[in-house]
Amino acid sequence: MKIISYNVNGLRSALSKGLLDWVAEAAPDVLCLQEIKAGREALDVAGFEALGYHAYLHTAQKPGYSGVATFSKVAPKAVVHGCGQSCYDDEGRVLRLDFEDFSVLNTYMPSGTSGPERQTFKVEWLHFFRSYVAGLKKENLPPLLIGGDFNCCQTAIDLHNPKANQNSPGYTPEERQWFRELLADGFVDTFRQQHGEAVGHYSWWSYRAGSRQRNVGWRLDHWLADTALQPRLTGAGLLPDVVHSDHCPAWVSVR
Repeated sequence: MKIISYNVNGLRSALSKGLLDWVAEAAPDVLCLQEIKAGREALDVAGFEALGYHAYLHTAQKPGYSGVATFSKVAPKAVVHGCGQSCYDDEGRVLRLDFEDFSVLNTYMPSGTSGPERQTFKVEWLHFFRSYVAGLKKENLPPLLIGGDFNCCQTAIDLHNPKANQNSPGYTPEERQWFRELLADGFVDTFRQQHGEAVGHYSWWSYRAGSRQRNVGWRLDHWLADTALQPRLTGAGLLPDVVHSDHCPAWVSVR
């Protein structure tokens, strides 16, 4: 199965830029979208359904903000919207689909870039998320694949200019420590497993100063796999030439 994560920075906007044509060509078995930005009117998913996808959405209460959606060609055994905490579920940050032999957890993590209050909220979320995932691992669930926009970089090779961003949201010491601890809980960074210490691979670029053209970016979008799935991972990567957003898709394949 090929599974793709993509922060589309507004689903309607991405659709107007040809997203459905790309989905038809890429043909992922599961597609996880973040920052779908549902408005007051329901998002139209008929185009995805016409391509053979089952559609599941977890939208934010605030119109035009946050939200996640997962599209799957195979009907899941179970679908869980949210994580059971209203302060996060009101922002549409988690959507889980359970299949026969693994579960896909689609997440859109807070960015923290709008100010200290939101960075504090983000750090609280990160610690909650780690304990939430630990709880899921104790349940009788298939092994987890966690994908989405983490709004965090793990190491210095995951962003273009680490020295200048030592304390920037997305690369603070606390966030890097959290990432290390999450992996130590029994997960593998699928991109690094496949590509080692390769540099210059990013999934987000600022719209300013031609950042994407100059490849001045950050690897914020990840697929983490339960170590139990590691023998079944057959590939992982990024698709920087796919342009419907300021992010690009991240993919993983599992046999």
